[in-house]
Amino acid sequence: MVFWAASLFGLVIGYLIGSTPTGYLAGKLLIGIDIRDHGSGSTGATNVLRTLGKWPASAVLLVDVLKGAGAILFARWFYPWIHRSLYDMPPAALDLQAWLHWAVCLAGLAALLGHSRSIWLNFKGGKSVATGLGLLLAISWPVGLGALAVFGVVLAIFRIVSLGSMLAALTAIALICSLEQPLPYRLLVISGGAYVIIRHRANIQRLLSGMEPRLGQNSAESKTASQS
Repeated sequence: MVFWAASLFGLVIGYLIGSTPTGYLAGKLLIGIDIRDHGSGSTGATNVLRTLGKWPASAVLLVDVLKGAGAILFARWFYPWIHRSLYDMPPAALDLQAWLHWAVCLAGLAALLGHSRSIWLNFKGGKSVATGLGLLLAISWPVGLGALAVFGVVLAIFRIVSLGSMLAALTAIALICSLEQPLPYRLLVISGGAYVIIRHRANIQRLLSGMEPRLGQNSAESKTASQS
């Protein structure tokens, strides 16, 4: 019972790491606004860029990436520490290495959920793209760099952040499935990538209607451009 309670505690910590409202705090601390009342209403780095500027957005992006990586690194340290602290060996019939992969996977998903459904923001937040990148870099840096490269190419060509984010998520899924990674990590990337895409539902609708803002363009400018 103590072992499983401690394991659940690790998931809660992963969620709380992810739920740190970086973009919201940037708006409040820098110019005293609620970032959710501006632009797209998201607390992610893209909306911070449109609302607060380049440097605040860069800081938010970096911290959000570190949140994802931090949740994975915490889980990799925390669960073995539980085993060493509570038992001379893991509970009967529990394969420590196999359990560690699953525990890390669940902590990563908890961080993704925390970023987009933050307990500090009435369970609202961003789209978990930067936090997802942090997860990828922590569990398989080649997958993370591959997804980041696709995002960069798409952004350079089309200047649409949401399109780059979704294609990067699909790239991550394809790469993790093609590499010899533990099953829990593959499931983490597949489910996390699908979650990121689902979080972009409104963006998909705007893309199909030609209303999705490009980088450096607000929603009103996008609407005008689509009608010209």
